[in-house]
Amino acid sequence: MESKSRLFMPGWTSVAIFKSAVWLKPTVFALSLLPVGYLLWQVYLLTAGQVNTLGADPAKAIVFFNGDWALRFMLVTLAVTPLRKILGWSPLARLRRMLGLFTFTYASLHFAAFAVLILELRLQDLGAELIERPYILVGFLAWIGLVLLAMTSNQYMMRRLKQRWKKLHLLVFPIVILQLVHLFWLTRSDYTELLAYSAVVVLLMGYRLFTRPRRAAGAAMT
Repeated sequence: MESKSRLFMPGWTSVAIFKSAVWLKPTVFALSLLPVGYLLWQVYLLTAGQVNTLGADPAKAIVFFNGDWALRFMLVTLAVTPLRKILGWSPLARLRRMLGLFTFTYASLHFAAFAVLILELRLQDLGAELIERPYILVGFLAWIGLVLLAMTSNQYMMRRLKQRWKKLHLLVFPIVILQLVHLFWLTRSDYTELLAYSAVVVLLMGYRLFTRPRRAAGAAMT
């Protein structure tokens, strides 16, 4: 009876819930939908003739909004593994694939908004835009890289590619660099946000390079 009563102790329950983290993925999934939910609400207000918070050029605002969140989700995705190792909390590893797919989703919304709102579905003009505007080419290459990662993010492709899967998914680092270059070309005056994102990327890459010799040494000793 005493052992059964412990199951209902608040302290035990909270610790067990934290360790099992059954709430983690649903919570992060719901939070990840908030940006697109907010954007849809702003579009609704705009079309309903109410308060316009998208500025003088709503089309560009929508394109930039999705692009910014694609970069933010990429940074969060890259931060999952370092945070898991630093905090020693293994449930964080469950978020990496989902956050990566949200990165791809917001990047695709960014590209779709550009194609619909800026090009007005004149896709025959896309080739000219890629040639004449290098920042569009850089962003497009980043999106193609994300397409490859999204297509190979499932268990089936992991089994098929085996060791090549890890090498392929190292593309996240060139992709995030392309995202930063894309943002740099689009930034006109205030570089504060770009510098903050760049600092995060430098820290994440620095952590990976710093811990690599330790991983190699640990593998050599086993």
